[in-house]
Amino acid sequence: MMNRGNEITSDMDPAFLLAWHVEMGADEAIGFDPVDRFTAPSAPEIRMPAAPRPAAADGAPRTVADIVAPTVPVAGPRVIEARPVQSVIGAGPAEAVRVAASCNNLEELRAAIEAFDGGTLKRGAKCTVFADGVPGAPLMVVGEAPGADEDREGRPFVGASGQFLDRMLAAAGLSRQSNVYISNVVPWRPLGNRTPDPAVIAMCLPFLMRHIELAKPQALLLVGKVPTGALFGSDDGITRLRGKMRDITAGGLTLPAMPTYHPAFLLRQPAQKGQAWRDLLTIRERLTL
Repeated sequence: MMNRGNEITSDMDPAFLLAWHVEMGADEAIGFDPVDRFTAPSAPEIRMPAAPRPAAADGAPRTVADIVAPTVPVAGPRVIEARPVQSVIGAGPAEAVRVAASCNNLEELRAAIEAFDGGTLKRGAKCTVFADGVPGAPLMVVGEAPGADEDREGRPFVGASGQFLDRMLAAAGLSRQSNVYISNVVPWRPLGNRTPDPAVIAMCLPFLMRHIELAKPQALLLVGKVPTGALFGSDDGITRLRGKMRDITAGGLTLPAMPTYHPAFLLRQPAQKGQAWRDLLTIRERLTL
């Protein structure tokens, strides 16, 4: 399992291990019983008769060892008893709606997400990445999902794209230390940093909506296609959606949301930074600081 560095551990979830092996290129199962080959000998030991003993003198009593040559027992692989397989998908959207609705504050929501069955997605991550910044801040930034740096530190947007986001916010007079709150649609890092699939987004969306309702920001900045599509209910690309502010409703809270490019995209396409800067300034005008 990859949730402790690069080592595979004995307490891993079997379903996640299967998904990991498929990701690594395994496409065929050999044998029916799971075998712990780490405890098997490097090569099978061969049963060899003991060296012949000298013939007994005439009239001397013969022992069993003189008649039966002892053999060396063969040590084989240790068979592992299979454990019940946990859900691959997780508890699902309906349970997420129920759990999210039962939370009355951000700390309860954090604890509920950490205890939630997120399927192989959650079991493949090191930790739950909940949020960073100032709860109740006027601007809430919503990203896609944690990357490797975020999964390691347990905070959103701390890698190269997060540092670029901080510089953008600072240029607009904003920061996560004073007036910005940051979270993601998905709180667990997807295997291989892949884009979360629709089933994962549907399961995590009730937590995000409750998160927005409890954090009570004045406005949202949606960075990238995943948060924009999840909250706008659109399959359009971010190029078509960015810059078009809409109101969204989270529980009893209605607030403006501005889609823009993800900082990671801007690092690859610096020519688009001007458009993202205009998006940030537009939503900045809606804030009361």
